[in-house]
Amino acid sequence: MDGPDALGIDRLTVRMDGQTVLKDFSLSLQAGRKALLTGPSGCGKSTVLRCLLGFVTPETGSVRIGGEPLTAETVWRLRRHMAYVGQEPDLGVGVVRHILEQPFHYRANAALRGNLGRVPDLFDAFGLARTLLDKSIGDLSGGEKQRVALICALLLDREIFLLDEVTSALDPASKRRVLGYFQSRAEATALFVAHDAEWFSFVDQVIEVSKSHSAGEPRHG
Repeated sequence: MDGPDALGIDRLTVRMDGQTVLKDFSLSLQAGRKALLTGPSGCGKSTVLRCLLGFVTPETGSVRIGGEPLTAETVWRLRRHMAYVGQEPDLGVGVVRHILEQPFHYRANAALRGNLGRVPDLFDAFGLARTLLDKSIGDLSGGEKQRVALICALLLDREIFLLDEVTSALDPASKRRVLGYFQSRAEATALFVAHDAEWFSFVDQVIEVSKSHSAGEPRHG
């Protein structure tokens, strides 16, 4: 593909509380590609996502979003190109319908309010009953919360998705729905953290993460 990588990390080293979490870690992910971060528990996969969002400052190395360096001056603007969803999303308190509407009360997202018209189709795509819209967030299962959080992210029209174990609470059929949806979004760049074998056949690229050294190689076929 032409143009800069959607995501780029070059020789990143991160230390926390005197411990090296990542060392000399690099990755590059082209726009529209789907990649999987793999590695043992505690190897720093979630830290990679936090570095891309600018929540963790590396000791050495650099991060680029769309070819632009992530710095204290650019971080707020570059975050608007990314959507993050974690394993246990904090959706706040209230009815699902109102939670989905909430981001569009902010001036920065007001122009996208029409995207709420896509909610019924997204519920169908992810196997969620539309009656869920009138349920309290507190009454949802873990898998339902994960899918509502994904829908919240999708409504904001971000180009890059950072998804940390977002299908961990889903049954196999629901998981396939999520995988299939992102596979159908050829324009979306996605970096997943997951342990399920299904992801290996779905992604374009597998990135091994370890504390010693890590790099991602494209998958072919």
